[in-house]
Amino acid sequence: MRFKLILCILAIALSGIPACTQSPDCFRKEVFCAALVTDTRGVNDLGLNQDTWTGLQHSKADGVVDQIAYIESVDVRDYEKNITFFVKRGYDVIVTSGVGMGDTTLRSADLYAESVFIGINQPDEESVPNFISVTFPEDQMGFFAGALAARLTQTKIIGAVCETSGIAAMWRYCEGFRAGAAYADDSVDVLVAYREDGSREKLFIDEEWGFENAQSLIGDGADVLFAAGGETGVGALQAAAQAKIDAIGAERDQRTALTAMGEEGSSVVTSVLGRASSTIQELMRRVKDGDLADAAASPIGYVAFEAFVPKSVAAEMDQILLGLSNRSIKTNVPGEKP
Repeated sequence: MRFKLILCILAIALSGIPACTQSPDCFRKEVFCAALVTDTRGVNDLGLNQDTWTGLQHSKADGVVDQIAYIESVDVRDYEKNITFFVKRGYDVIVTSGVGMGDTTLRSADLYAESVFIGINQPDEESVPNFISVTFPEDQMGFFAGALAARLTQTKIIGAVCETSGIAAMWRYCEGFRAGAAYADDSVDVLVAYREDGSREKLFIDEEWGFENAQSLIGDGADVLFAAGGETGVGALQAAAQAKIDAIGAERDQRTALTAMGEEGSSVVTSVLGRASSTIQELMRRVKDGDLADAAASPIGYVAFEAFVPKSVAAEMDQILLGLSNRSIKTNVPGEKP
């Protein structure tokens, strides 16, 4: 018994699985197993990873899924081996979270046809039959941020810092930002910086570029900044905090995340983010029933403004969010860069 416990503890240390229990045999047809492989932000990222794991937990509590587990990736080079870990243990569904995991997830789906893969915030451009794409309307999130920035600016100049426009989701974020600002106040000047010339190895992790380009926009007069693109965007938020100007985050609760890391988060007035929990629960039911039809775009939301935004502006933003949701307000941003 003691030897078994030691093996169990060792397995946790090596794999990152949060609990060691007598797991059912996931290779058995009657046992439905689902796992999450996170990106490098981990399961408690205050964003998509955390919301996805919550959805899996609810699915297990509802009796839809028999066994759930997760692995937190420490490095981008861990993605493939962490996915394979669950494939080799017979998991029926493997969920991966974050646009940066898209290529690895699609390769894994090609290699392991016996498992179903769900990519959170990962478009399906190759129509892989055992891959289900869950995407979010980044144009709407950017639109919301742009409208809010236009209402908060004093200089009538606002800025956005995004990862490369070669990634459609990033382009939609920042072009949505332009559209939202114009919707709220077309007299506001919108400055946008995309990371176009950086190395592919630094995708979503180029904090230095984000910081420097945010400083440049601030130097040009921007007094409200929007940032999207993983840690690249975080660099921009840090520059906004240093300059003591308002900032709007994306993808997770950036204010809380920055504060938890010992960074200054007080300049982040809100963050716009996708909601994955309910979508994951729906997909678990569908996949269990053999339905692999692609998922629709998931809903969006924002972190409570608290005392950072005037009540009149907050009320207007709620109306804009409602209009985006029911399509009475359209961003007119194409799905891909022309």
